[in-house]
Amino acid sequence: MDKLKIYAILTVGGILQGMAMGIFLFPHAIPSGGAAAISVLMKYLFNIPYEISLWLLNFSLLVAAVKWLGYASTIRTMYTVSVISVTINVTHSLGQWPLGSVWLDLIWGSLLIGVGVGLLVRQRASNGGMLILALIIHFYKGYPPGRVMFWINCIIFLITAIVVDWKIIFLALFNQWLSTRIVDFIYQLNLSQSLLLRLIGLAWRRR
Repeated sequence: MDKLKIYAILTVGGILQGMAMGIFLFPHAIPSGGAAAISVLMKYLFNIPYEISLWLLNFSLLVAAVKWLGYASTIRTMYTVSVISVTINVTHSLGQWPLGSVWLDLIWGSLLIGVGVGLLVRQRASNGGMLILALIIHFYKGYPPGRVMFWINCIIFLITAIVVDWKIIFLALFNQWLSTRIVDFIYQLNLSQSLLLRLIGLAWRRR
């Protein structure tokens, strides 16, 4: 039963992040992180769908990092990445985006990503991305993983901005600033899994 609750929360977290990326961020070519920035580049340069490049990149990194992440965390992260990719694909098939202004969509996308990733972190899973590469570098070189991830993302954001559009780097950094604060808020909430699932169910019934 505990596993069912964990994967129910992982599913909700993955769907929220997929909706944020597919509906609010990717239509404006705004990356939510380093892996998403690479997906934006692949779409721009080779017209590869976001969800495919995102899934392939994360899968490759997870296979390389399973030794350090552990099998349980790797499986949870791979499941979450798959939910995110499927959700992005579904949102693209449901309509033409974006529907709002860049800044309004950026705020909504950042809020949804923050809640989604916060739910994932509470279950000891991640949304993949450059955190995996940062952990590998940390293992070999001993550098703090947070600092490594920050600089990797900054370099990828800069390359994406040069190739696609300079304003992307400012939008991406704002997304990082807002969403990470929401992640911390969700992570620090003193809620049990059962109460969290009830609140999620109540929110969906009210929609």
